[in-house]
Parts: sequence; C-alpha cells; structure tokens
Amino acid sequence: MEFLKGITPREYQQKILETCEHKNCLVILPTGLGKTLIALMLAIKRMRDFPGKKVVLLAPTRPLAEQHLASFKKHLPELFAEMNLFTGKVNASQRKKIWQTTDIIFSTPQCVANDLRKGLYSLNDVCLLIEDEAHRCIKNYDYNYVSQQYQKQAQHPRILGLTASPGSTPQKIKEICRNLSVEAVELRTRESEDVKEYLQELKFEKIMIDFPKELEEIRQALLTLFNRYVEELKKRNVLFEYPSKINLINLQKKMGATLSRGNKNFNYLLGMSACAQAIKIQHSLELLETQTIQSFHTYLKGLLNQASKKQSKGVVKLVIKPEFNYAYSQANELLAKNKEHPKLKRLIEIVEKEKSKNPNTKIIVFTQFRETAAIISKNLNKIKDASATVFIGQAKKQGVGLNQKEQKQIINDFSEGKINILCATCIAEEGLDIPEVNTVIFYEPIPSEIRKIQRAGRTARLMKGKLIMLITKKTRDEAYYYVSRSREKKMHRAISEIQDDLANGKINLKMKQKTLE
Repeated sequence: MEFLKGITPREYQQKILETCEHKNCLVILPTGLGKTLIALMLAIKRMRDFPGKKVVLLAPTRPLAEQHLASFKKHLPELFAEMNLFTGKVNASQRKKIWQTTDIIFSTPQCVANDLRKGLYSLNDVCLLIEDEAHRCIKNYDYNYVSQQYQKQAQHPRILGLTASPGSTPQKIKEICRNLSVEAVELRTRESEDVKEYLQELKFEKIMIDFPKELEEIRQALLTLFNRYVEELKKRNVLFEYPSKINLINLQKKMGATLSRGNKNFNYLLGMSACAQAIKIQHSLELLETQTIQSFHTYLKGLLNQASKKQSKGVVKLVIKPEFNYAYSQANELLAKNKEHPKLKRLIEIVEKEKSKNPNTKIIVFTQFRETAAIISKNLNKIKDASATVFIGQAKKQGVGLNQKEQKQIINDFSEGKINILCATCIAEEGLDIPEVNTVIFYEPIPSEIRKIQRAGRTARLMKGKLIMLITKKTRDEAYYYVSRSREKKMHRAISEIQDDLANGKINLKMKQKTLE
C-alpha cells in the first residue's frame, strides 16, 4: 500500500480493510494480530479520498493513545501528516490551536468529549473516527458522546471500532454496534483459516488444586456467619436473589440511594448494615478460596483495626462473633507454621520448571488483587535467575500504585530482559504494548470472557506459547472457569448472528440522523 513503510499487510488485514473502506465497521481481532495496522491503512485511504480532512483516533488511556501515535509515526513517511497527542495536560486554548493544524489526532475520549461540550472545535472536517477497545462503547462512556456528535457534525463520516472481544450477549454487542452506527462486523479468531498461519501453537493447561482441609474448616465457619446475615436480609424482605458479591453490592447501592433521598426507612437502615457485613464476608471467602492465606489474614486484620477505631457499628459487631475470631486465629496459626494456599506453592513449581527449560523465558502471572500480585512477586523472586516485579495501575485513593511513567519503565525493563516475570492485575490485559511472552499464568480464572481473551492474547503470537490456569477445586474458581468458557462460546454465536443479519439487511444498526438531532 502506498505511503506504508516498513510493514507489509497480511491478507486478512487487506480483506478487513476492504470492508472498512465502504462501511462503518466493528473489527474483532485477537490481541497482537494487527488491529492498529488496519486503522492506519484506513486512515491513509480516507485522507487520500478527502484531502485536507482529519482523522481522530481515541483510546481509553493516555499510554495507549501514545502507543498508537508511535505506531503511526513508525509506519508513515515523516511529511505524510501532522500528528499530535491530546491530553488534559495541554490547556484548552492550546488544544484549540493544535486542532486547527493537526491532520491526525490521538486522544482519550474524555479529552475530546470535554472539548466538544465546550464548543472548542467541531468534528465537521473529520473523515474518520477510530475508537479502540470499542467494547467500552456502552452506556454513558464518552466514546458514545463523541460518536454521536461526529455523526451529527461530519461531512464525510466513517467509523471504525476495534476490540479483541465485545462481550457475550447479543444485546451488548448490538448496543456497541448501534452506538458506532456499525454496518458490518469483521471477526477473526485464532481458529480463522486466514489467521491460523500467522499464529504460533498455544498449549493450554488446566491445573486443578485441592482445597485443603484446614482452609475448608475456616470456610465453613465464615459461611455460617454469612448465612446469618443473608437470612436477616431475606427476613427484612430486601434480598430476593442469590447472595453473590455483585448482587449484594447492587442491593447495597439500591438501599443507599433510597436512604440518601431522605426516606429514613428503619428496615433499610438495619438492612444496609447486614448487607455491608455480608459483602465483607463474601470478599474474605473469595480471598480464602482463590488467593493466599496472607491476603486473607491481612483483610481480617484490617477489619479488626476498623473495629478498634469504632469506624462502623456493624464491623464492631462482626469482629466479636466467635466464627470471625476462629477464622482469624486459624489463619494466624497457619502463617506461623509457614503454611500457604497450595496454589502459591504450585505456581512456584511451574515457574521453576519453565525457567529450567528456558532460562530466557518471559512470564506474565495475572491475578485479580494487588496484594496477591505483591505476595506472588516476593515469592517468585526467591527462584534462581527469576526477576519478578508487580505491574499494577495507578494508586487508588491512599493505596499504592504505579504512575504511567513507572509502568512504561517496567515494560521497557521487561522488553530488555532486566525483568522476566510480570505479576500483573487487569492493567496488563488491555491494549498496552507488552512484549511477547512464553507463558501466561492465570492465578485464578475470571468470569469475564472479555478479560480472559485479552489475557490469553499475550502469548503465542510470534513464538509458541503456553496458557496455564490454576483452579482450586470446589471453590468459585471452578464456577468462574466454566462461566467464562460458556460466555466466550455465546459471544461467537452472537457475533455470527449479527453478521448474518447485517449482511441480509434484517437489522439496521446505523444510527438514524433524526435520533441525533
């Protein structure tokens, strides 16, 4: 393709581009299969067809927007276009000036949405809007506002959505498509015929781990306590669903909203307290079943500290319960004997084995919780020639975290081999240009098919890869594993149906102009 330097498009990228040239398109492609190149080729095509018009590429985070800018600069001739990054750090009047002279703008959706609300500039002369990680294009996320304004204002609108996974329900996929006025969906998976040849073999290993008797005893004590709070919520006629952590959090929000509107319902006041304690026990059970005894113990200790400071009457009542004290003292005792969750021991064995087979191996261990990431990193650093580090997002409130500069440095060190194991939370799932790894390990399964697909996409692109999942038997680990598998299958079925319906004209997801006015 003219103007493209240092890279040759693959056949499937060319095919997808042909669709994108003529229709607003949602492109669903596994991580590492070149979504950015499709965006780049479409940008070249649109700017040639509409000289003097602009391209806007939006990504959910600044590092991701920077990454796209670097990629465009690398593969376009220097004088092809003026390219700039929009961030909140550049003041508004400056952004207004930059907009006038820039051909391709890279930004977060929040930044452009705020500017549009203030009327700093118009999208009138934008000939292509690209929204990366398009699975976020739901509800009131700023992607939607920018997309709507673009369709209202642009003379020559064309929209491209990019994602590794849009979600499992037809409703959610249709919502994304409707918000982007999608006319075609291009889907490729690791199994697609035109993609297979570009991918390496991915071995999947599911490791089942017994839940120890000592932890089962602690679990039973906490379940007794948990069931009492659940019974109370049912008697108060506020809980009608299965008492999962998410359902309890939603119930808490609902009761909180009613009370904040001035309705001093005494039943709700007492229900709020019971619900808050039930959520705390659910969380502690999750840590006990799926994480480490250390993180479970730290959490209980935190509740004891809250109680000693009398921060909440409910917590004061919770920590004096015999079941709570039993759980805390048992965890104390196990740690004193250097006992840990068997998952941690198994993880160390796996990493040792991988390192002995290949001393230069690069590994990502994914976990849900920051504290678990820190505990894993500390333990893996005891292995010969292992250099593990924690890779997490920015600080939450008073918590610890890594700023974007620190995250970049870690990725550089990982690329250069100074670090060979990343112990990462969800920050490493989406978008960031993390180098190819030999092995991806899930410390626990996750129910989200979007996140599962993104995590797995970190390996087996340029070289053979391995995906290992640790699952504790008879815990929520098993349930989450089957949930994400089932959702992934549902996702592919739903996308196929929507593709067929779009192709046969059975549905029209293009946003009608009148709905925008």
